[in-house]
Amino acid sequence: MIRPADDPPPSAPGGVRTRAGDALTTVDLAAKAALITALRRDRLAGRCDVDDPTELVAVTRPGRPERPELVAPRALAKRSVHTPDGRVALIHAVAHIEANAVNLALDAVHRFGDLPDAYYDDWLQVAAEEARHFALLRDRLVDLGAAYGDLPAHDGLWAAAVRTADDPLRRMALVPRVLEARGLDVTPDMIERLRSVGDDATVAVLEVILRDEVGHVAIGTRWFRWLCDARGLDPATTFRRLLTEEGVRLVAPFNDEARRAAGFEPGEYAPT
Repeated sequence: MIRPADDPPPSAPGGVRTRAGDALTTVDLAAKAALITALRRDRLAGRCDVDDPTELVAVTRPGRPERPELVAPRALAKRSVHTPDGRVALIHAVAHIEANAVNLALDAVHRFGDLPDAYYDDWLQVAAEEARHFALLRDRLVDLGAAYGDLPAHDGLWAAAVRTADDPLRRMALVPRVLEARGLDVTPDMIERLRSVGDDATVAVLEVILRDEVGHVAIGTRWFRWLCDARGLDPATTFRRLLTEEGVRLVAPFNDEARRAAGFEPGEYAPT
């Protein structure tokens, strides 16, 4: 039977956290994005409540394609924007970051329970925006005669999910407020280097990503501080303690304007 155009498609089974886990384990990245879109649609329409999954996805096994090959960071070639191959390598590296960021956002929804509904809505929004970023970069690779998976990549971003799987406070501190915040620092330089060689198409994509990532880091900051308040912890002291425990060093230069917009306090991210 053909449904009228204004008749919404049937909802998938399960609640928000269960369906986020289903998307997390989906290998095909286009199918993963479609599941995220459907979940957000149902959530916004009031057809999907926050649930407790009967079983959590193994944090070591997100759904992702067999390629790219994952190697140690030191095995990756340096990326110069002054050659076509160098630009492809740079775009591929950022696309891999965005593909991992989709899974990280889904995992933040799926893994952590007993949080306000707004937490799950925030991270579903992040998942949808990260999926859009990946699609823009994937299409840019195609424009340049390449494809995601053509080059090797490293697994440092997802390794952070494994290290922080036991505690949402640790996750909020060390993923959005360290790893994603670093993107705020380095993306403007990438934009300027690409603009200098006339790659305005890639610049436009990175400008979209930079704008959205400010909001993603702000979401991480909001929920980090909410969790600190719920546990009676001082956010600044706790953030520094977690950096020390993880052996994380914050290194200048910093994008002060973007970090302030993302909710960082002055002096909070001074080099460690």
